[in-house]
Amino acid sequence: MAEAQADIAVIGLAVMGQNLILNMNDHGFVVCAFNRTVEKVDAFLANEAKGTKIIGASSFEDMVAKLKKPRRVMLMVKAGKPVDQFIDRIVPLLEAGDIIIDGGNSEYLDSNRRCQSLKEKGLLFIGTGVSGGEEGARYGPSIMPGGAEEAWPHVKDIFQGISAKVNGEPCCDWVGSEGAGHFVKMVHNGIEYGDMQLICEAYHVMKDALGMKPDEMSKVFNEWNKSELSSFLIEITAAILAYKDTDGSPLVEKIRDSAGQKGTGKWTGISALEYGVPATLISEAVFARCLSSLQAERIEASKTLNGPKTSKYTGDKTEFIEQIRLALYASKIVSYAQGFMLLREAAKVFSWKLNYGGIALMWRGGCIIRSDFLGNIKEAFDKNPDLNNLLMDDFFKQAIHNCQESWRKVVSSSVMLGIPTPAFSCALAFYDGYRSERLPANLIQAQRDYFGAHTYELLSNPGQFVHTNWTGKGGNVSASTYSA
Repeated sequence: MAEAQADIAVIGLAVMGQNLILNMNDHGFVVCAFNRTVEKVDAFLANEAKGTKIIGASSFEDMVAKLKKPRRVMLMVKAGKPVDQFIDRIVPLLEAGDIIIDGGNSEYLDSNRRCQSLKEKGLLFIGTGVSGGEEGARYGPSIMPGGAEEAWPHVKDIFQGISAKVNGEPCCDWVGSEGAGHFVKMVHNGIEYGDMQLICEAYHVMKDALGMKPDEMSKVFNEWNKSELSSFLIEITAAILAYKDTDGSPLVEKIRDSAGQKGTGKWTGISALEYGVPATLISEAVFARCLSSLQAERIEASKTLNGPKTSKYTGDKTEFIEQIRLALYASKIVSYAQGFMLLREAAKVFSWKLNYGGIALMWRGGCIIRSDFLGNIKEAFDKNPDLNNLLMDDFFKQAIHNCQESWRKVVSSSVMLGIPTPAFSCALAFYDGYRSERLPANLIQAQRDYFGAHTYELLSNPGQFVHTNWTGKGGNVSASTYSA
């Protein structure tokens, strides 16, 4: 019988799994490493894990026998069916109160289901988002755990120990029940899509409207990284633009302009539609990648579809670069406001008690969207935990007011020059829509009632649905109402 000595087992020895194990070892935890292909365990112990306290397991049974109680088993495997297959294989070997942790990029609805089904078997489930890529996993990721809250005290020291720290505070705290952790990770990834698209649009405008070369743009992004935009993505953009290929030319200009995606941004957009939240910028960022993938069609269209006569900006270059920076900052505020709107709505739908300031803190370090800006978001929710929208916080309201003239100039100039800025534009449209006391949806309600007798509400009598016989031939029978 194997001796129970490991604090936690990690299944899955791809890069993320290996790096998390090494990180846990660095922080004094004994980890049992396991992989279905046992040769990978032997190779890991003989190489990357050599000289550490990490132990290996030769089978599921061997792994479980080496774990202290309550047993903690963390899956770092591909999302979807593989997670269920591993859970089915482990469950018969565990006892009531043992904990299964899914650290992959799972869909939150799967985590909801797994949490429920394991609870029925007396087991505790945690679905946790882990962000920061390979380097984050090794030296300090952002960790977003949710699920069975009674499991949290048993993993808290491990997770907070290995997570990134900002001013000594761990970028990890309990998020909420069931799939809340994976939902927060999904929204994080959606915001990441938005941030990346906004940065690409700033690059596109500087490149096409101002004719700037990568080296020059790299210096601009380095300067921006000393401003309110200070963030990991701005920092790496500066580095990418400065990077030279072996022939001394900018590598970025040789890369095919067709972006891939793994699906988490798409999930965020689908969730926004599902729950009626106008997360327009995240969805637009996903669609921008879809449009980029139509490269062959775009090349063909570029030969026949005309744009404006000039695509070059003729005004003051230095002033326009600063306007682009402010447009990027304002659009980023809208993107995060929309992301937190989606979190708030999901919390209502699933009765999750989300700590929005805590979530902002979790994203301050370790993860891909880490930035100084998230400190301002944490302060906004610390001041007012019931804040409906970040745009209504004094700090962000003032920031938008300071940026908006520049923001409008960049969007309108891009339109006139024929340079697509879908994320800048839809962020501005959302802002203008959100601050509108009246929108033209009254006409939509009338149209729906005209062609489908769907009824409408009058301003003088909200909550009372009425139908008008608009043509004199339609009669007074109305369809049952539905929410638009």
